[in-house]
Amino acid sequence: MAGNKKPRGTTDEETGLSGNGKVKGATAERLKRLDFHSALRGEVLPLCRLKAGEVWEDPGRGHRVGVLDVTDPKDVSALIGREKAVLIVNDPPYNVAVGGANTANLFKHSLEEYLDFSRKWVANAVDVLADDAHLYIWIGADYRDGLQPLPDFIVLMRDFQELTVRNFITMRNQRGYGTQKNWMWVRQELLYYVKGNPDFNIEAEYTDIPKILRGYYKEVDGERTENMERGKSQYIRAGNVWVDIQQVFYRMEENVPGCYGQKPLKAIERILRSASGEGSLVIDFFAHAGTTLIAGERLNRQVYTCDIDPVFAEITIRRLENFRETGKTGWQWRNPFPELEQE
Repeated sequence: MAGNKKPRGTTDEETGLSGNGKVKGATAERLKRLDFHSALRGEVLPLCRLKAGEVWEDPGRGHRVGVLDVTDPKDVSALIGREKAVLIVNDPPYNVAVGGANTANLFKHSLEEYLDFSRKWVANAVDVLADDAHLYIWIGADYRDGLQPLPDFIVLMRDFQELTVRNFITMRNQRGYGTQKNWMWVRQELLYYVKGNPDFNIEAEYTDIPKILRGYYKEVDGERTENMERGKSQYIRAGNVWVDIQQVFYRMEENVPGCYGQKPLKAIERILRSASGEGSLVIDFFAHAGTTLIAGERLNRQVYTCDIDPVFAEITIRRLENFRETGKTGWQWRNPFPELEQE
């Protein structure tokens, strides 16, 4: 039974398992972070159907998943060909060392290396955008290192004259990290650019939070009205500070064990609804947990995505297959690679 199997890539202390293998916490994630456990990753690699440079094409809706280097124009062409996207949603590595005394830090490159990497993939993204299109980029800021790369990345983006900055969005996490001597870090930053003059679906911005505050008065056609009377909806708009989206964690159905920093499906679907229509082509250069692909499948968009790591490309494909088979958007705490489960 799954409840008596030890999550791979973990120690007993990390998983809540005792020395004899009995589960102390039945909901412990069945697969730990694949970017931290090289031995576990070595076991997963033979299960991956794609190798570097290869692209899988979905026989159902024509989605594509590749193992590609998005800094290389040839690899981007292998994924997209001559097509153009109305929307690109990218969640690149942040170059932020997250971790503490009990957890290892994410790898970190020099700022110069990171900006060179970013310049190359942004240039390739601009090349495959339609004349009127949207570009969303999740990005981080390391408060222990001058808030890089956020401000440096923003300055870099000024070099792309084809793009116009449209907004700077913050999504608030329910949980964060920090110390007893600082404000807890709970924010995720999302930069929004456009190319040309694309349509924006304002209906996508409305949340499920009812309007409860009154008192913003002004005259309309000689009559004094308040904000509740003038509004087109009984719900508030998300604006550029999103507080209504749950951060993904292991008890949520959409959780993908083995992945770190997974973006909420609700956030990606909000972006897709605002910036694309049914049948539109959406691109994601950094597939990781495959959330953009699942959002596109649910909203009837065509998604082309890739990852330089075949493990995350495989997870992305499996997540789509699992969704179609079960209707579930992820694995919660269960293992995306059941072949690895130990008796």
